Amino acid sequence: MNSLDFSIVFQSWPYLWSGLLFSLALTAAASVIGMILGTCFALTQHFEVPVIGRIVRAYIALIRSIPLILVLFWFFFLVPIVLGHLSGNGRPIPIGATWTAFITFGLFEAAYYSEIIRVGLRAVNRGQFEACQALALSTFDTYRCVILPQVLRVASPIILSQTIILFQDTSLVYVLSLTDLLGAASKLAQLNSRLVEMYLVVALVYLAISSAASQCVASLRKRYAIAGSRR
Repeated sequence: MNSLDFSIVFQSWPYLWSGLLFSLALTAAASVIGMILGTCFALTQHFEVPVIGRIVRAYIALIRSIPLILVLFWFFFLVPIVLGHLSGNGRPIPIGATWTAFITFGLFEAAYYSEIIRVGLRAVNRGQFEACQALALSTFDTYRCVILPQVLRVASPIILSQTIILFQDTSLVYVLSLTDLLGAASKLAQLNSRLVEMYLVVALVYLAISSAASQCVASLRKRYAIAGSRR
């Protein structure tokens, strides 16, 4: 332990900070994309749309059955080839590592958020729908103003837990040669031969952010548990 030198960490902190910002930006963007698409997927299954519903269920089953790193490889190598054939010139159309990461993470998380929202929709009391019908609310207004806000509020602890997992999974972008927090630390560790210091600091950063988010999850669960008991 006496040989550890953390001064290199402080000297290289701007580079680590840029990697952390990329990880947070990817987490935020993927969460927004995943929530929007996931809600649409959940509603499609909830309303049992004939053809689209089956396609969505197949997509969710596929995504949830394969690792994220494999999806990244598929999107990065196969999609440019498909786009090239669709364009007619037969030459791959590169998407770029950054776009690949943001799109792939968003599409991947949509499958998980969809299941969370779908279960939440099934948990809503039937009386809520009957009350909306009695008030002559349209189906759109019923879900926009009454049902979905309740689902999102109650499911928020699980959604936040999935977002924590998403933040941790952003380290997989190293396969695309992108510089996230772990990627920045790895490059600096190899450059300065300070692997222990760099990886230890990165582990502490992940621990701090994930622990803070986990405390928020615990607080939300406690709040809704108390609210449910008062009812």
